[in-house]
This record gives sequence, C-alpha cells and structure tokens, in this order.
Amino acid sequence: MKTKKIILLGYMGSGKTAVGSLLNKMLKLPFWDLDFYLEQKFNKPIASIFKLKGELDFREEERKALEELLNSDKQMIISLGGGTPCYYDTMEYLISLDQVKTFYLYADVKTISKRLELEKHTRPLISHLNNLNNIQEFVGKHLFERTVFYAKADFKIVTEKKSIENVAEELENLLT
Repeated sequence: MKTKKIILLGYMGSGKTAVGSLLNKMLKLPFWDLDFYLEQKFNKPIASIFKLKGELDFREEERKALEELLNSDKQMIISLGGGTPCYYDTMEYLISLDQVKTFYLYADVKTISKRLELEKHTRPLISHLNNLNNIQEFVGKHLFERTVFYAKADFKIVTEKKSIENVAEELENLLT
C-alpha cells in the first residue's frame, strides 16, 4: 500500500472512530483518533479542553496535533474531529500531501442525530440541546456549512444503513 496516512473525516457521529478502530485490526496499522490524541496531550477530556481554551484556541491545538501525527514517518489511520477539516486550510493541506488519502464518512441528518442523542453528554457542541428536534436542527445547519469542506475528500463513503464492517471493507477496497 503506497498510502502512508488514511484520514477519516465527517460530521460527529458519522462513524469515524468505529471505522478507524476496525481498520486498525484489519490493516494492522496504528489508529489515532485526534480527540483521544489531544486528551492524552493535555491530560483532560475534550469537553474540558474545549471549555478551557474556547473554540478557536481549541481548533489551533487540534491543527497542531494533526500536524504532529502527519509528520510521523509511520503509516497510520487518523480520524479527525468533525470540525477539524473546516478550520484554517486543513482540507487543502491534507489533499496536497503525497501518500495521504482522505475519506469522507457521510450519514444523513436523521441518522447522525439519532446516534448523537445517545451520547450528547460527551459532545461539547451539542451538550446543551435537550431533544432530538433541536439536535436535528443543529446538525442540519452544521452539516450544510461543513459539507463544502468534507466534499473535498478523495473519497466519499455513505455510512447509513451499512455495518461498520461494510464501511471498513469499502474503504479498504478503495485503497487498492
């Protein structure tokens, strides 16, 4: 495999971490969830880092952490936070790098909202929303704004109505 870095991107709840974890086992490559990497670096949960630094400083730290991982010579899988591709010139930067392949994991607003409703307490951007309709409205607006960035990825994989295994296999086939 010529690709040194496999980048998973998409909105929160699209399946990036789950697919990355499975690819880790399938491809025998290290897997880094960028949020987990930041949590280790700051020794705090993402929600605390986000609250402490504010969104713009958080996004700056997120970009630095991504560059640290990308500067490694090792092959790896990296899942980005949902907003990571939307700040600075991150998408242009990623697609300009040789041996980096970007994969947009897509799911529709209803699918994402149902997934997020179950874990909203761990998601700083939606923790204040109190019902599924509010989550859907928020996700719909954000997805509309972010799709222009996500669409620049090398590949788009629809994740709704597919198992994590099917998504990972589809991604693996696109690498060959």
